Amino acid sequence: YRGHEWYTQNDWLRELYVDTSLAGWYLRLGKQQVVWGTADGIKLLDIINPTDYRELNQNTMEDARIPIWMAVAEKDFANNTNLQVVVSQVEENKIPGLNEDGDEGHPFIMQGVDAITGDVNGFLNIAPALANVAASFTGATQAPAFPDGMGGFVPNPLYSPAGLVPFSGFTVDAFAGTPSMLPFGNTMGYQDLNLLAQYGFSAPDGSYIDPNGNFFTTNLMPTVNGTPDPTDTKWDVADAESAFDHMPNATFSTFNTFNTFDPTVGGFTGASSSYRRDYPDDWDVNAGFRFKQSLDNGFNYSLNYFYHYSANPDINMSWHDAVTGEELTVQRAPAGDFVDMGTGLPGQDGMPDFADFTQDLSPDEVPTDLTSSPFAPTTILLHNDAGQYYGAFDPTGGFVPGAHNTNPVDLRFTESLHRVHSLGASFDYALDTDFAPVVLRGEFLYDKDDAQPVVDKKLLAIGDLTNALTMEDADYFKYVLGVDVTVMTNLLVSGQFIQYINLDYENSKQSCVTQTGVSFDCSRYTGDFPTMSVDNSLKRGYEYKEFFSLFFSKPFGESQRGRWNNITIWEEGGGFWNRFDVEYSFSDSVVGTAEWNQYWGNENTTFGQFADSSNFQLGVKYIFD
Repeated sequence: YRGHEWYTQNDWLRELYVDTSLAGWYLRLGKQQVVWGTADGIKLLDIINPTDYRELNQNTMEDARIPIWMAVAEKDFANNTNLQVVVSQVEENKIPGLNEDGDEGHPFIMQGVDAITGDVNGFLNIAPALANVAASFTGATQAPAFPDGMGGFVPNPLYSPAGLVPFSGFTVDAFAGTPSMLPFGNTMGYQDLNLLAQYGFSAPDGSYIDPNGNFFTTNLMPTVNGTPDPTDTKWDVADAESAFDHMPNATFSTFNTFNTFDPTVGGFTGASSSYRRDYPDDWDVNAGFRFKQSLDNGFNYSLNYFYHYSANPDINMSWHDAVTGEELTVQRAPAGDFVDMGTGLPGQDGMPDFADFTQDLSPDEVPTDLTSSPFAPTTILLHNDAGQYYGAFDPTGGFVPGAHNTNPVDLRFTESLHRVHSLGASFDYALDTDFAPVVLRGEFLYDKDDAQPVVDKKLLAIGDLTNALTMEDADYFKYVLGVDVTVMTNLLVSGQFIQYINLDYENSKQSCVTQTGVSFDCSRYTGDFPTMSVDNSLKRGYEYKEFFSLFFSKPFGESQRGRWNNITIWEEGGGFWNRFDVEYSFSDSVVGTAEWNQYWGNENTTFGQFADSSNFQLGVKYIFD
């Protein structure tokens, strides 16, 4: 982040363009910036160039804006009118952490990005960790007995030659929310869950380290005091702050799907995860126009239209065969007894076996109350187009290989862009008052066919990751209203009210009940992309999100060679950002700069989450003549 990187603030070649004219049109061709919006501290109508958010929005717009290759044609007409036409390259916003390695340690990674790629809270890393836990439990269920610590053995109450396959009616909460079933010396099941999640079957004396142990590298279970003691945990699905907290109704047979038994090595291969980019090719372009007019009474306005790829990428998840790459179908299967726990053969214990593979519950059909029936839980299965199922053991017949596929599965995160129609307008009007000169201004933007993150907690609760966390279509209306006043000769004071309205806001409220009778929120709702995280219950977004800003600017010094600026922005939810910057020209060639950025407030807000990233900067500019 300190050296050259194309299409960022660190690009060696920021701008390179040619100005010319043709048939009365002014042309600018090359790598450049085109500014449609003028709001303070926030981009609204300024949609032509993408933005480098690797230092959030604390830098000036001129620096944070990413110049791209484009052709701009502009012409003045009668009646003080102007028409500008833009055809530009497609380029995305630069958002720290939104890549495969997650940019661990970067100071401006949003919680919403961390929930995707973060080493601790990112589902990109949590998914393989869940597969490791599944392998540990598969091994645990296959053991006929456990050492009793006194040289003998005690029978394993969960013994199953078919691993986790038979446990279609047994959920995470049924194990974690009840007294311990395993002879590990723990009191509660959630302590056993944490033990196996973190250490697997590692030997207490360190003589053997289980490769399936996660050793607290990802947020699988919450810790109370932050110690590596596996009993230093809790179980509270109503206040989810870890991966397993979010999946209380997932059956143990679902975790069979995350593992594959490799007969060539006689061991398990857990689910992997990967990060891909699927972007438009070089011939795809953005295009739009701006019509601007100044009326005789001093009222200025513009009408804008831009057909473009959104600069904010989508992230979509899908399951794939890790060997062939084929995308797999997710099936939500009603509970049933896959196989007899003792023999590994279908249905020998008289319970209904899982034979009807034509059943695939829709999201609405997934039961919400697991206390109503022993067959209420829902198991997640994966199959390919040939009808082959995946898992450590064949869910259709236990030990029998049958038709199931022994390739491992991969949870793929695909970053892509989508087309958006943006219709905008702006105005400004200056008037003299007895108090001071005043400028009224406003910007308006309607984005059609944009996208929003949608969280379905009912599906997440059963382990249906790819359908629980999705990007869906949404239209937005955004506007800013501002007032600029000049007082005390040359002190500019500017106030703004900003509102973002989600016209397709999703908020379907619902409550679910676990097998132990615990109620929890399993609503389907629009997530708050900047802040939603595993450890804040995947925070709900806003239908109406509001900001207020106050900006001051004043020249100072001999011949007014210096200028100081201060902007404060408050966001709904209690987040704050203040930037104070000073620039002073010591000569025509040397300019000194200083800047202080302070973030504070609610840690689950866009600004408040960066309290520890507040910073002070000094700089020198040298201008070559």
